[in-house]
Amino acid sequence: MKTNPLLGKLYLIPTTLGESDPNDVLPQSIKRAIDFIDDYIVENEKTARRFVKSISPEKIQSTLRLRALNKHTEKSEFAEMIKPCFEGINIGLMSEAGCPGIADPGAVIVKLAHEKGIQVVPMVGPSSILLAMMASGMNGQSFTFNGYLPIDKGEKKIALKNLEKLSQDKNQSQIFIETPFRNNKMLEDILQAIQPATLLCVACDITLPTEYIKTKKASDWKNANIDLHNRPTIFIIHKM
Repeated sequence: MKTNPLLGKLYLIPTTLGESDPNDVLPQSIKRAIDFIDDYIVENEKTARRFVKSISPEKIQSTLRLRALNKHTEKSEFAEMIKPCFEGINIGLMSEAGCPGIADPGAVIVKLAHEKGIQVVPMVGPSSILLAMMASGMNGQSFTFNGYLPIDKGEKKIALKNLEKLSQDKNQSQIFIETPFRNNKMLEDILQAIQPATLLCVACDITLPTEYIKTKKASDWKNANIDLHNRPTIFIIHKM
């Protein structure tokens, strides 16, 4: 479907990956977008308002109209969220951290916008997945983001071995994440499941002062002393 120039646009507005200075990781185009957009679709209203204030302190908070998109949002609410676009009003879609639509529920709104002929405008900002891949030294020509692995220990072990085999068969780096409070257990499970020579990249707190990114063979991680608890972390494995 062609976009309609009379409709408002859907701007995909990246946020910081944590408590870092927005000026260090976001271009001025983000501030310019926030300056002229008052309607937003966000995961959490409180953190979204705090982010807007950090980017544009002079913006009057009472002018903001925020709609929540999270695990509690019903599918029937999606159409109402983009309704302002049909009145010629631009909407900003923001993730809790990083880029909207990437490991983020915002993808459903982007899909709906395309179906309704609304122009989608992606904006430049940090993606922990791509930044980790860039810094890993692994195969940036072929990689897959697998999201969360199973919680069950047995199922997780099978999934890890399958990803390890896939990385070897296709020369493809395999990326995945875990709920932050289970990161230390995930690292332990990875090292028990993969082969000693398989490469593992651990990238946490990306763009923050506490940033930690290391790629080593699994055997070299055995004696690593790193606490990943409650720190946003990307894991990447690759077996040559």
